[in-house]
Amino acid sequence: MRTAALTLLAALDGQQRALAAQPFEDHAARRWLEYRPRHRPGASIAQMSEAPRKAAHRLLSTGLSDHAYAQAMSIIALEEVLDRREHWRRGRHSNDYWVSVFGDPAGDAIGDAPWSWRFEGHHLSVTMTVAGGQVSPAPVFFGANPACVSYAGRPVSRPLAPEEDLAQVLLDAMAPAERALAVVAGQAPGDIRTGTSPRARQDIQPLGVAAGQLGSGPRAVLGELVTAYLDRLPAELAASEADRLAGAELHFAWEGPLVPGARHYYRVQGDDLLIEYDTTDDGNHAHTVLRRPRSDFGDDVLAEHYHQVRHNAAGTAQ
Repeated sequence: MRTAALTLLAALDGQQRALAAQPFEDHAARRWLEYRPRHRPGASIAQMSEAPRKAAHRLLSTGLSDHAYAQAMSIIALEEVLDRREHWRRGRHSNDYWVSVFGDPAGDAIGDAPWSWRFEGHHLSVTMTVAGGQVSPAPVFFGANPACVSYAGRPVSRPLAPEEDLAQVLLDAMAPAERALAVVAGQAPGDIRTGTSPRARQDIQPLGVAAGQLGSGPRAVLGELVTAYLDRLPAELAASEADRLAGAELHFAWEGPLVPGARHYYRVQGDDLLIEYDTTDDGNHAHTVLRRPRSDFGDDVLAEHYHQVRHNAAGTAQ
């Protein structure tokens, strides 16, 4: 990540570098999540020549697994599909994405200062925070509109298929009593509950069904669903997150009808974990997010870093 971020900054011209390179202490800009088609801070991919544009995509790829990077590229490409569906009225385009680097990536090489980066645009927002050689990987937002493009009843494009299908498999695997605990509302909300808030809510109520209340079959599928979201991250980060969650109680909640194609929402909550999935509009427009309510935007690694800095400054450790 450090190498990719430094390569990007070096490839930008002066004006673009001024837009991309931001102070780490600007918490309002750094703690930012905006997946709607809005103006956003950073350097625009559309204004970049080929070298910095490729460098920006390479930086994004360092925070995602191979298949999640393919999902991200499909999400970006859907901007052109959506623009066509809207009869070209809004001027959507696949270069309407922005990149920011907060702090100095070179400083972390000597343990000197934390830094972070964000790649963001409509239906895609990925933030990674680095401190003391550790990466805090959240929030990671993926959306899709249209969520499914079909031909003759067969899908041509479904970038969020695993997130959708595994939840359906989970519901189908539940016994009626388990499903009754899981379904907490008959209507889906208009969007994911946390929206664009810089701080995610913890323990959204009702919690739904606990993993310990499920039989072995649906409990295993719930584990697969969580793994699907963690596996958006590169293997080392995904494994670290899985280890952190080992043994933690998970809860699954569903809102909306169980009829295929109807608008619906689900969430998974655990120890410093929040997963949300929502379909909106006509049900063919999906929002999904992987968040850590206590540790979004690097709060976990930053707390450890600043504790260590104070510890060293006090002269009790060198």
